[in-house]
Amino acid sequence: MTKLGLPGSIQACLFDLDGVITRTAVVHAAAWKETFDEFLRERDGAGFRPFDAVADYNQFVDGLPRADGVRAFLASRGIKLPEGAPDDPPDSDTVQGLGNRKNEGLLKRIKAGGVEAYDGSLRYIRAVRAGGLRTAVVSSSTNCRDILKAIDAESLFDTRVDGVVAAERGLPGKPDPAPFLAAAQDLGVEASAAAVFEDALAGMEAGRAGHFGYVVGVDRVGQADALRAHGADTVVTDLADLADSAAPADQEPQA
Repeated sequence: MTKLGLPGSIQACLFDLDGVITRTAVVHAAAWKETFDEFLRERDGAGFRPFDAVADYNQFVDGLPRADGVRAFLASRGIKLPEGAPDDPPDSDTVQGLGNRKNEGLLKRIKAGGVEAYDGSLRYIRAVRAGGLRTAVVSSSTNCRDILKAIDAESLFDTRVDGVVAAERGLPGKPDPAPFLAAAQDLGVEASAAAVFEDALAGMEAGRAGHFGYVVGVDRVGQADALRAHGADTVVTDLADLADSAAPADQEPQA
């Protein structure tokens, strides 16, 4: 292992955004809860069973593309909606409409200052770059670039494969490894020479399915055993725990 806590064969690091780099998982969960609770209340009345922002979020929507999350959660309640179109208005009771309703709520929270970075993650990413490794951010979010700008971290990554890029390239979402494989290809490295950093179970499955050189599970919600069961080679509560030493917070990242 290197001082970064990675096998010596690793040449690139592929980081998920929500829950790994930023605390936006909490913001996402709140937006999902608002969306689903409003929909379920209108459908089932006062006796509706609300969306659980921890259990339902982790099991059905965390790490998935937005529409996949809508389908997965509704299926858990025995509900099937028309697919609709990507430009459906947020008040449409379709898969795409609910997804757009959630995104509208998320953007309001982001604009209100709801995005915070994990300082330990930023220190670790700077240490990775100082050590000569290449970096990518891999996220199902279509708001990835705006979030990185909000935390002044866009320059820390050599490439970005997010929901926008995935749609342009026709890439399936996690747990399919395609987004991570695309990021590794963009960086010019084989999957076996890349490490995946994820907090979602779907991300662990993507790392395992893609045969990446190392899969790091980041446990923010007390699911270390589940992360290991789904493919993590190691689990940490903070990325800074991986490194014996990290670059100073004000150090400029290498090009």
